[in-house]
Amino acid sequence: MSDAPVVVDRVDAVATITLDDPAHRNALTVAAKEALRAAVADVAADDAVRAVVLAGTTRAFCLGQDLGEHAAALADGAEAAFSTVREHYSPVVRDLLTMPKPVLAAVAGTCAGAGLGLALACDHRVFATGVRLATAFTGIGLTFDTGLSVTLPRAVGDARAKELVLFGRTFTAEEAVAWGIAGEIVEPDEVLPRATALARQLAEGPTTAFAQTKRLLARAPGLSLDDALAAEAVAQTRCGATSDHTGAVASFLTREPPTFTGR
Repeated sequence: MSDAPVVVDRVDAVATITLDDPAHRNALTVAAKEALRAAVADVAADDAVRAVVLAGTTRAFCLGQDLGEHAAALADGAEAAFSTVREHYSPVVRDLLTMPKPVLAAVAGTCAGAGLGLALACDHRVFATGVRLATAFTGIGLTFDTGLSVTLPRAVGDARAKELVLFGRTFTAEEAVAWGIAGEIVEPDEVLPRATALARQLAEGPTTAFAQTKRLLARAPGLSLDDALAAEAVAQTRCGATSDHTGAVASFLTREPPTFTGR
């Protein structure tokens, strides 16, 4: 265990970012938010990293905002207390959603509030059996942050998203997957190994194609059909100019497995 609230490990082309503050059950203190923002930005910009795992210690993935610190910040007024949304939460989620490489969440423990936002900002999730999740915001008189106003309805639909936020009920990983929150469910001690194995698999894949796929999916809801088709044409041309594409076509013709280098 490290004294740092966020730890980054790089093994080959996979970077694992771990929320490691068990004393606070990985609630997001200022120190944790600043460390997480720096860690996510760093791996996003690192060309040697081709896939990322976001994990929490097993007792909790992330409980969201640390309410003890939040209560103290409120003494200086709401504007000061909620500057953290723009300064910390929004940059982290933006980088998770837009970094040109796949990101997987390893959710082995409770995941609530901004923690749920972080998990849904990843491209895929590995949940432990029976893990509890919650939006939690309206229970303390708040609404969405960490991108959940976008990611939650995309995953479960508008009606379900309203239910989960308005009533604030907890739900299980099993329910989440059944509703459409992309992921898989394994035993608790298998969560991080499974997420890491998937990240290694993706790290060996066509990096540019993954990046363009994330970009197209992020932009598509705001585009007309013609603009979406034009964006696809541009993205395919970019992918087609890579050695990954030409090499994979050659491998297909010779019936050999392709090797992707990320170029």
